[in-house]
Amino acid sequence: MQQEQKLEIGGIAWLRWQFSAPEGFMLKGVRTPARGLPVLHFIHGNSYSGLTYLPLWQQLAPHFDIFLHDAQGHGDSEHGGKFVGWGRSGELAAHTWKQYSAEYPNVPHIGMGHSFGGALTSLMSSADKNLFQQLLLLDPMLFPQSMIRWAMPLGRIGLNPVAKKARRRRMLWPDEKAAMDALRGRGMFRGWQENALAAYVQHAMEPTPEGKQLKCLPEREAEIFSTYVPKLWRELSAVTVPTFVWIGKHTYPFLNKSMAAWKAAHPNLSITEIEGGHCFMQEDPETIAAQIRAVVAHQYKLKA
Repeated sequence: MQQEQKLEIGGIAWLRWQFSAPEGFMLKGVRTPARGLPVLHFIHGNSYSGLTYLPLWQQLAPHFDIFLHDAQGHGDSEHGGKFVGWGRSGELAAHTWKQYSAEYPNVPHIGMGHSFGGALTSLMSSADKNLFQQLLLLDPMLFPQSMIRWAMPLGRIGLNPVAKKARRRRMLWPDEKAAMDALRGRGMFRGWQENALAAYVQHAMEPTPEGKQLKCLPEREAEIFSTYVPKLWRELSAVTVPTFVWIGKHTYPFLNKSMAAWKAAHPNLSITEIEGGHCFMQEDPETIAAQIRAVVAHQYKLKA
């Protein structure tokens, strides 16, 4: 394990880690030094990064250690050529976590993820029941079987409508203020708190001679939307640890269908509807942080 750079972001002390994937690219992220607290292993949504959720971590850091994993082509992780796929991304995240999990001994290890990251976290747990003792999933991108049947063929021939929209995404702004002004209240950023939008601009973008540019290239975002896990539901049936899911009241309608199907097969699954859209944790990080603290405290008989 290489020497990790110490840094402070958002009033939180972090260590910058990295992991060399066998495919030849570097995965990177940040983690808090171990403090004897339950540790949250978190994977972000498509096109975001771990630190995009900084307002949430500012709420949770006094109560948890945090390990943020930036997937291939996201945050500070390298683009690495062709996307390795959802399944392989989950495997690489698990390999990475196994390199660092011993740094957090004798505390609960909790898998957590949003959207794309929620799906990867579920796959990680299905493949290794000992990886996490609990899952906390925020609007996980779990497509119902009927959607998988048509979305994957469309993706293979470049006709997935969500992927097509991602390829057209603007990726460069003159400066941070211009990016903030252009994104505020629009599209997926509608309803976000100002500090959450600032975290996106600061940590999902990087400075270039031309201005602020997205770290996750639109082509990578589109690749992710164009692919999926063909045997998702067979793999989800192998998840056995206590799993807590929060679904935004105004999120994608298909997620309610997916959650109903998963609930029928997973006796340890708890589903809570929360005010907001797909990115409810960026709209109101205080509320979801309080609910996460309460759920973990109840599970492990801790003080909330």
